[in-house]
Order: sequence, then C-alpha cells, then structure tokens
Amino acid sequence: MELRHLRYFVAVAEERNFTRASERLFIAQPPLSRQIQQLEEELGTPLFQRGTRPLKLTEAGRFFYGHARDMLARAQDVQAMTRRIGKIERKLSLGFVPSTLYGILPKIIRRFRSEYSHIELTLHEMATVEQNQALKEGRIDVGFGRVRIDDANVRRIVLREEVMMLAVPFEHPLGLAGKPVRLQQIVHEPLILFPRAPRPSFADQVLAAFRDRGLEPANMQEVRELQIALGLVAAGAGLSIVPKSVHGMQRTDVTYLPLDERGVTSPIVMAIRMLDDSQDLRNLLTLIYEIYDDEGIPYARETL
Repeated sequence: MELRHLRYFVAVAEERNFTRASERLFIAQPPLSRQIQQLEEELGTPLFQRGTRPLKLTEAGRFFYGHARDMLARAQDVQAMTRRIGKIERKLSLGFVPSTLYGILPKIIRRFRSEYSHIELTLHEMATVEQNQALKEGRIDVGFGRVRIDDANVRRIVLREEVMMLAVPFEHPLGLAGKPVRLQQIVHEPLILFPRAPRPSFADQVLAAFRDRGLEPANMQEVRELQIALGLVAAGAGLSIVPKSVHGMQRTDVTYLPLDERGVTSPIVMAIRMLDDSQDLRNLLTLIYEIYDDEGIPYARETL
C-alpha cells in the first residue's frame, strides 16, 4: 500500500463519484478505478458499495476512511517538519490573526528579529482555521490565534487569557456613566461581531459569553474585521466586545468600558506542529515568557 492509494481512496470517498475524484486528482478515470480495485484486493474487502449513486462506503470503507485521512495528515506533517528542519537557520514563517497585533505580538516580533537576526522571519495574516491547515502543509511554522481547535497534528499552547472589554460610541449613556457593564445590560443593544468568517472565531467566543449566562443578543451584525467593527461603533451603529489590548488604540469617537463579568476572556494561542520542538521555536516561546514577565502579564508556562 502506497500513499497515492490513500490519496486516491480519500478523494473518491469524499467526492462519492469516480469522475469528480479523477478531476480533483488530475488523472484519468480508468487508472483511478484500477488503483481502487488494487487497494481493495490488497485489503481483502470492498471499500465501496458498487451500483449506488452517489457512491457509498461499506462499513470497512468507513473505518478505513478515518484512518486513511489520519495517515495522510501524519505523512504531510513529517514532510513539513523535514522541510522545516532543513531550513531552520534561515527562515521562520509566522501566521497571526489581526487582533493579536494590538497586544504584545509586535514587541515579540521586534525582539526576536533583534536577538535572532540570522533567521528570516516572515509574517502572514490568516484566521486560526487557516493557520491550522497552513501548519500541516508546511506553509507556516507557528501561528498566533484566539481559537482552540482540536487536531491531533497540531499542538496548541495557551499563552494567556486576555480580558474582553465593551466598545461604545462616544457620548453613549453607558460610556457617560463610566461604570463596568454587565452583559444583561446590552443584550437588547445592536451588537457588532467580528470576524464574519471563517468560523469558529472570536465572534463565537463573544456569543458563548452571552449564552453561558442564558442570554441571546437580540440584534447582531457580523463584519469582516475589528477595524470595521470599531468604525461602525464610532458611527453609532452598535456596540462591540473587543480584546482589552485594543484599548491602546486611542480613538476619540469610541469609549472602552470594562465588563462586570467573571471569565469573559479570549485566549492567545500559539500553535505549532505536534512534533516540532526545534530550537528556534523554543527560543521564541522563551522570549514570549520573558516579555510577559517584563510586562507583568500573568501566564501559565509550558515547554516544548
């Protein structure tokens, strides 16, 4: 059994059609059919129910599909890590979600470039979901996001929990009162969420904070990114819950208020490939903790 057999089988299983699978794989249909037949002969059992449209997996096929995907992912992980090790002294690719730029991440990047100038650091804006795939494909080496995604091939280190705040328009009654706000007080206010896609995202964390308290916002608008959300808040279109680090971005038309709630936080998550414990990643993590110590930011230390 070769990796190509697994790729061919997974494509047919997901497309449920040999013609579409052959187009996806850029091979002709007859050779694809022969490869699947060879795989079934090697396994000694049919993987597909012939004569059904769309194609259906047999019970053995369903079992094999789950393991085939896992084996392909692990093979991809090994390839990515091998490429990574081969260029370790030359390049480190970092993915980030935009909201992390309002916190400590810029300082981390500056210091890493200063202390490890022999490593070329490249930056790529991408959502946490996109980072997950990019890590497994070897397009990035480390990601910084806000969402915990379960994936056996990716390790996630929760660096810290960042408190959320409420952004309101200038001269909004809540802002004029200047007091901490409970979610119950704003459940009927227009709420601006970000990002709209891909999900899960920071928006889901905000909604979870409401639902954990038995609340459901009555009027919600989803926008692409944080800057748009704040622009709409300034225009009086609604309120938005944002990470506390955004408070450092001074705007005269937006007021930031603390939330009078426990546990309304958003994690800062560092993601790496599961088996990647290379020296430059260890150096990066150590540097992050040093900066947290300097800034007095609480965190739970982990090691690679």
